[in-house]
Amino acid sequence: MNRYTIAVLVRNHSGVLNRVTSMFRRRQFNISTLTVSETESNDYSRITVMFEGEEQMKQQLVNQLYKLPDVCSIKELTNENSVSCEVLLIKMQNDANIRNDIRAAADAFEAKTIDYTRSTIIFQVTGDSRKIDDFINLMRDYPILEICRTGIVSLEKGDSTIIKDTNL
Repeated sequence: MNRYTIAVLVRNHSGVLNRVTSMFRRRQFNISTLTVSETESNDYSRITVMFEGEEQMKQQLVNQLYKLPDVCSIKELTNENSVSCEVLLIKMQNDANIRNDIRAAADAFEAKTIDYTRSTIIFQVTGDSRKIDDFINLMRDYPILEICRTGIVSLEKGDSTIIKDTNL
């Protein structure tokens, strides 16, 4: 199976996210990550979705998404044509016996300490999905109390923008 990332520019109306994600459900795609936010214009939202599937099924999905009235534009984003990142927050047990090991691992991944108490440390890591996965896997050797991660955010490189490809 292939992994795909697409950005979908939609009109910023109530219920649009549900209609877009329902299309993935009906096509039996499992969404790995999903991020949604307003864009540079309050009139539009950008939905970035990472999912796995076959090329033919992905193309059918894109064609169906274009039929939704609030979908303005769709871009497939790859490692070659875009810049992507994720954010991870991870809460670790702050135990004096392992603190130095945890902090060394965090330093190796350029993690930022954003909260420090006697009992816990919260780190923030920013990077691509692989970096986030690698950091989590390394930290599994220590007591992880909680994990929260964003979905992927991605922008196409160069002059191209998702709004340029619309009929607006």
